[in-house]
Amino acid sequence: MRTPTLRTCAIGHQYLKSSDCPVCPVCEKNQREESFFTGLAAPARRALATAGIDTLNKLSGYSEKELLAIHGLGPGSLPALKKMLKQKGLAFKKEK
Repeated sequence: MRTPTLRTCAIGHQYLKSSDCPVCPVCEKNQREESFFTGLAAPARRALATAGIDTLNKLSGYSEKELLAIHGLGPGSLPALKKMLKQKGLAFKKEK
């Protein structure tokens, strides 16, 4: 295991990290509390954010197969995402 290094994120939070992961834990916690994807595991939330999927409307533009192709998003996330979409009257894009 690598020795943790002190880092500072773009908005000034300081934190220790021993991996190459660039995510600030303070920013991540704040996003988790504000995000509608709060029921998802951190890797799934980060995967959606990296793909630019930050609303349920954007999420509904993807099929399940397309979502599973995104690194960090696994089949265990789909039931929670389906439930979120259904609550807003939305659904995943149909497979062709």
